[in-house]
Amino acid sequence: MTPVFIIAEAGVNHNGDAARARALIDAAAQAGADAVKFQTFRPDLLVTRNAQKAEYQKVQTGGGQSQHDMLAALSLDHDVFRELAQYCVARNIMFLSTPFDAESADFLASLGVPLIKVSSGDLTNLPLLRHIGALKLPVILSTGMATLGEIEASVDALERAGARRQDITLLHCNTDYPTPWHDVNLRVIDTLRRAFDLPVGYSDHTIGIEIACAAVALGATVIEKHFTLDRNLPGPDHKASLEPDELAALVQSIRHIELAMGSSRKAPTASEMPNRAVARRSLVAARPIKAGEVFGPNNLAAKRAERGLSPMLWDHVVGRVARRDFAEDEPVEL
Repeated sequence: MTPVFIIAEAGVNHNGDAARARALIDAAAQAGADAVKFQTFRPDLLVTRNAQKAEYQKVQTGGGQSQHDMLAALSLDHDVFRELAQYCVARNIMFLSTPFDAESADFLASLGVPLIKVSSGDLTNLPLLRHIGALKLPVILSTGMATLGEIEASVDALERAGARRQDITLLHCNTDYPTPWHDVNLRVIDTLRRAFDLPVGYSDHTIGIEIACAAVALGATVIEKHFTLDRNLPGPDHKASLEPDELAALVQSIRHIELAMGSSRKAPTASEMPNRAVARRSLVAARPIKAGEVFGPNNLAAKRAERGLSPMLWDHVVGRVARRDFAEDEPVEL
């Protein structure tokens, strides 16, 4: 079984501060995540000057600021990303970032990122999909807000542009922050797997770690989860993010679930075998039995431990004649 690929989503939780971005890398590496992911964008190419914030963004940051101004305060320049990529090498964790425009995608490719993540918001951005597909890198495509038809069109656009189908991974996702429990719909993971015959992961925006863990049990190959250094920091995504100790707990839980998934073969395991002799029963004398007595309910019992005939042989033993004396609790023989 291939280990689940765990992406610690730093996103814009650095709040535009390079030092905080490095601290996020430290936290992700310490937690044992496979990758730490940021977001690379130019606000002028991403959003109009008068675009409104999403409702969850208004709740977390207020409604007086435009989405453009909010994103401008949360962006990092290319020099900072170069430094962060190098810092990830030093911390032995993969550097990733989601590009929101063609220029950012090219820049990330120049840094040697091993894959490109496409955000849910860009699943219908045909020019960007074509540009990313032409990079011929593996793609993780987030599917929040999408229909199956939209996903099919996006996968087709990536393929036609040059991405190999076998290098595309879909992420089930709900883009509300935090996602209400009744809208998670984890069964979609299997729907996507059957519909597209592609690896399917899960980008989790719920509070806590249990839903991401459940996704692993359902076969998610990638888990992406927002994290922050402090949920009380200002910014749009902190409240729906894990803190470092919670991120570490998520990683550990996923690794435990991977081990627990184990084999589909039902048979006694090595750890069970010592208990089998203790927990299972044998047919024993319920009272002293003399040679020549007939075995029956009045002189037989099924008791622990497993040292003789299985109680499953009850019908075979009842009515047979004892060939010797048996003391009480002694396993009977035929």
